Amino acid sequence: MATPQALVSEFVGQGMNRATRRSLGRALVTSARALGKRHQAAVRSELKKNNQRDPDSRRDVLKNALLTAAAFLPAAAAAQADDSANTASSRMSYSRFLEYLDMGRVKKVDLYENGTIALVEAVSPELGNRIQRVRVQLPGLSQELLTKFREKKVDFAAHTANEDGGAVALNLLGNLAFPLLLVGGLFLLSRRGAQGGMGGGPGNPMNFGKSKAKFEMEPNTGVTFDDVAGVEEAKNDFMEIVEFLKRPDRFTAVGAKIPKGVLLVGPPGTGKTLLAKAIAGESGVPFFSISGSEFVEMFVGVGASRVRDLFKKAKDNAPCLVFVDEIDAVGRSRGTGIGGGNDEREQTLNQLLTEMDGFEGNTGVIVIAATNRSDILDPALLRPGRFDRTVTVDVPDVRGRKDILGVHARNKKLSDEVDLEEIALRTPGFSGADLANLLNEAAILTGRRGLNAITMKEVDDSVDRIVAGMEGAPLVDGKSKSLVAYHEVGHAICATLSPGHDAVQKVTLIPRGQARGLTWFLPNEDPSLISKSEIFARIVAALGGRAAEEVIFGHDEVTSGAASDLQQVTGMAKQMVITYGMSGIGPWSLVDPSAMSGDVVMRMMARNSMSEDLQNQIDEAVRGIAEEAYSRALQIVRDNRLAIDAVVEVLVKKETLTGQEFRDILAQYVEIPPENLPKEASLLAA
Repeated sequence: MATPQALVSEFVGQGMNRATRRSLGRALVTSARALGKRHQAAVRSELKKNNQRDPDSRRDVLKNALLTAAAFLPAAAAAQADDSANTASSRMSYSRFLEYLDMGRVKKVDLYENGTIALVEAVSPELGNRIQRVRVQLPGLSQELLTKFREKKVDFAAHTANEDGGAVALNLLGNLAFPLLLVGGLFLLSRRGAQGGMGGGPGNPMNFGKSKAKFEMEPNTGVTFDDVAGVEEAKNDFMEIVEFLKRPDRFTAVGAKIPKGVLLVGPPGTGKTLLAKAIAGESGVPFFSISGSEFVEMFVGVGASRVRDLFKKAKDNAPCLVFVDEIDAVGRSRGTGIGGGNDEREQTLNQLLTEMDGFEGNTGVIVIAATNRSDILDPALLRPGRFDRTVTVDVPDVRGRKDILGVHARNKKLSDEVDLEEIALRTPGFSGADLANLLNEAAILTGRRGLNAITMKEVDDSVDRIVAGMEGAPLVDGKSKSLVAYHEVGHAICATLSPGHDAVQKVTLIPRGQARGLTWFLPNEDPSLISKSEIFARIVAALGGRAAEEVIFGHDEVTSGAASDLQQVTGMAKQMVITYGMSGIGPWSLVDPSAMSGDVVMRMMARNSMSEDLQNQIDEAVRGIAEEAYSRALQIVRDNRLAIDAVVEVLVKKETLTGQEFRDILAQYVEIPPENLPKEASLLAA
């Protein structure tokens, strides 16, 4: 059998100096003794494989072996204790020892210290009649006790002090094996990290505080400024930065300094990350990209360490760009958390503030960050010197939507009838991501229907699906279908005959999502500014469905189908009163910004600064607007009952009417206001 020293020499092999082998060897000598004979064969087999590897591989195996042994040693020690029938660390009183002796449970007694200490092996009923080894303090070795040993046929023997000392020393070394092995393993890992320049890949614990930013010396994102549309102002700002990086002399000659940071602010899907990809592809300088959530960990100090490491690498590669996506994950205002105390995220933010514009500065490093929660960012992060420019990337207007559709239609096969301008008019409020998804859904629908090119039918169906949901089963003829038809025609009639409302695009009885029927409108221009009359016209149109139900079927037959309409009416009426100042209360802004914040904590801290009387006035003003609009809707429905019946008759048969078909029927009974006609129809009428 190999000695423990031989196992240590064979395990360590080459690649370690004498001091390391000596310190680790002491731990492994004890460990080998603790493991016992039956484990040495497995150790030897693994060590032979290890000796065939190169020194670096042996170090990796050594690390894994140390960690494995650290986890295995307690189990091995327990197994050894079982094999030796437990240790003598437990004690038994002399009286209980005599009881065990009388009952015949004592099997063996080893006497030490001139018969004053006994190591007893006895059958323990508490352990399921297993052998237990205990220590008993004897008052002395009497002749009566020896006689009882012989009567009970107990195997007893006396031992010298030297024999006892050897057993105690061996037990002590066994107890120290695990801590010695653990200390030796950590010492070896630390030496390896120091000699290898902190290498070892992401699994190395020494790299835990390193930055996770992706680095590209020559970025090839495949995106250029030609691929960015609908955000011309933001694109121009970024093109200026690229020009500064490529031709700095033009700016430095007149004393200009390159911006240190650019903050992109806007709703989700508006192209903030796309702009960052474009500037990375156009600038030609090294590019770092990281998410704000990758800085913060559960361990204190890791986030700040990663910030330091990121900016150290960036300064070494200056001039360069650093893109931090979703910076609100780390840049939230300090002191707003519950409890208001310091935490890991605040330490990370403090380090970020220092690196961006601290005592040393960050010359040549341009930080680009993106967020859709600029209202919760720390003011110190937004000041000039850190983020010199704040670029708003909002949802595009009608021209921007048309340009974005043109970019995403490059790789789509469109039929000649597809009009991108009409699609842009139909999609107010759509972001760039929404428009890309729209054309992709239309392409999928075209393939499903077996067509060769995308038509306006597929585009219209895709818009309906995105806005309203999946198409449901058609309504069965009967009262329910007739009621839904009158409800939708009521919306269309009230909208068309209310000055300032958008033109009807189509009326359909095909269910989508939770809606049993839908009436779509086509804005004549981008609704960036809305007048009081336009908002009131929208409220009248929203109440047209309920008004048609009441006039046609009676007051007691109105249904729950107008629930969503009433929510819209209440919301628009409240906005007229408390946001836009379009009521008799006066031109006041009655909105508490904290109460409207997206931050839960800010909403909890918001105070109600309104008096009870003012709140009552607001409620009365909202009710007055809704009641006036409902009276107007009822009047329109009563005055145009014949036109409504004619439109409903055709709608029930066809289930879908285009806006032009609806207006053709309506024009036979009433004159349509010119401002409520579509833009093309208005030009023809003129």
